[in-house]
Amino acid sequence: MNVSDKQTAVPQFKYMVSGDSISKGVVYDEARSKYVILEENYVSLLQGNLKGALRNTARFGNTLLKGFGNLKRDVLKEKPDVVLIEYGGNDCDFHWEEIMNNPEAEHNPKTDFTAFEKMLLDMIDFLKSQRIMPILMSLPPLDADSYFKWVSGNNPASEVNILKWLGSITKIYWWQERYNSTIIKVAESTRTKIIDVRGAFLQQPDFTKFICRDGIHPNKEGHRIIFDKVLDFIRSSEPQLLVDSTGQAAHSH
Repeated sequence: MNVSDKQTAVPQFKYMVSGDSISKGVVYDEARSKYVILEENYVSLLQGNLKGALRNTARFGNTLLKGFGNLKRDVLKEKPDVVLIEYGGNDCDFHWEEIMNNPEAEHNPKTDFTAFEKMLLDMIDFLKSQRIMPILMSLPPLDADSYFKWVSGNNPASEVNILKWLGSITKIYWWQERYNSTIIKVAESTRTKIIDVRGAFLQQPDFTKFICRDGIHPNKEGHRIIFDKVLDFIRSSEPQLLVDSTGQAAHSH
């Protein structure tokens, strides 16, 4: 078999991941008390299982607005076949410092709820118009208690002020849940495939074991849960994208 036959036998696809620090592989390293990039993050684990090249464009602190601007440019340049979309964690977040300093004022999330939905619809629309398959991901659940301690810096005075504005710690959880339900709604209304990452965490007896101390970033074991879920999804929904050792062996006769 010559080289050109081999290329037609095993089609290569191009993948892109567009998202925030979760997809970037950022975890909180307790030993060093700082954020680091986990080498075995879910995206790097996926790389070896897919036919073709995967480019990770996720960035720490990305909101949907920032990510969408970059995605348009990257997509037109690289022309991927599939884009995995993971946003919401930063979008639903607040400027906690401002809340601590002035709990009586009105405070808005980084991305307005309605704007988040509209932008997600626009992103899907843009990708489909470029004949690219978008795949959405639901949000890993956050651990509200740990997150509350984290944003208040474990400072009792800050905790009092944040609670004055927030009302209750559980509100942090359901506020993020609202953004998550929007992702699901957009997937349904646009008939876009979605990977239920949140469900995979919530099936665990205690999902908080898979989240870093900051209450929001999945830890190493959490990335394994995401990887397993994404792989299961591709296996059942888009098996042609996976490197299949038996399939490749059959082609190489």
